Amino acid sequence: MSTQRKFLIGSLLGVALASIANGPAEAAENTIKLGNTAPYSGPASAYGTVAKAEAAYFQMINDQGGINGRKIDFQSLDDAYSPPKTVEQTRRLVEQDEVLALFSSVGTAPNIAVQKYLNIKHVPQLFVSSGATRWNDPKQFPWTVGFNPTYELEGRLYAQFVLKTKPNAKIAVITPNEDAGKDYLKGFKAGLGEHIDQLVSETTYLTSDPTIDSQMVTMRESGADVFFAEATPKFAAQALRKAGSMGWKPLIILPSVSNSVSAVLEPAGLENSAGVVTGLYLKDPNDARWANDPALKDWQAWMTKYQPNANPGDLFNVQGYTVAQLMVEVLKNCKDDLGRENILKQATNLNGLELPMLLPGIKAYTEPGNVTPIRQIQMARFDGKSWALFGDVLGEK
Repeated sequence: MSTQRKFLIGSLLGVALASIANGPAEAAENTIKLGNTAPYSGPASAYGTVAKAEAAYFQMINDQGGINGRKIDFQSLDDAYSPPKTVEQTRRLVEQDEVLALFSSVGTAPNIAVQKYLNIKHVPQLFVSSGATRWNDPKQFPWTVGFNPTYELEGRLYAQFVLKTKPNAKIAVITPNEDAGKDYLKGFKAGLGEHIDQLVSETTYLTSDPTIDSQMVTMRESGADVFFAEATPKFAAQALRKAGSMGWKPLIILPSVSNSVSAVLEPAGLENSAGVVTGLYLKDPNDARWANDPALKDWQAWMTKYQPNANPGDLFNVQGYTVAQLMVEVLKNCKDDLGRENILKQATNLNGLELPMLLPGIKAYTEPGNVTPIRQIQMARFDGKSWALFGDVLGEK
């Protein structure tokens, strides 16, 4: 073979190899890879709805041409709400799939299990689907940004509501034996202040427990007439159902993480749910007051097209839609700089962003020293069909 022929073949081979090597790189430039873990199985599987809604919203954005010409490649993996599984799946997303950021991964304990890893790797852990206080600690965890109102804030507001409406209340509280429950209880006790002795029963449960029946009996026997059922959806539904079967009729407070009509109140029995109160920051699609609201009509149209088999009464679909909108706004603000540092910068500089399915008066704020976007709630009471808002918007700006 002549030297010239060898050179030609070598040149063609080099071009071919280069095109193979550059193909994925060029494809990567046209996509934005986000990763997520969520419990599609296991005891907290109701929360899997949030991630499904996020995927559906990103699909709509992709169908509209993406963000600045780039499609979102959203990879959501099942972790069954098990921290060891979360670690395994998150490492896969970061090290094999090479995602740009983790987005809205679900749960307190699962996210704690990967928080240090992601911060060491300088991978943004954005809009965590949990209200643990530790998501708002930019000095220790600068790559972590929360989403939900902090559980401490929410707990404090519920305690203040109880003291205002039932000043002589005897109060029972159940919480999961994990960081989320400890945050809620810390805030609730802070809200009670000098009235702490009105807390007559404190119980906990494990997410692996089959039921909380024995704890419910203990709390009823305490004589409590207010019950803060700080539990994940499965156990919140159990609490309402058991209270009804025992004929125990305290004022029941549900946390914002477990106030879905379809995931909690319907399984508990609507007859057991009437009169329950909670804190909302999202519009309840079951509430007739929003019937003519343009934002709700847009949401319903999106549900019809992109989630035709999902439950339109499930607030977790509203949450997934809303937090995905927030992520899209951050990515738009990044313009052509989709480096991790710029994504973090945009996520931590939200100046009163209005999102259509947030309640009126509630906006998303972050600044580098305070990275909790949602800082307010409004109290609501279940009237047998939907959550009826009452009172003023509570919390901080």
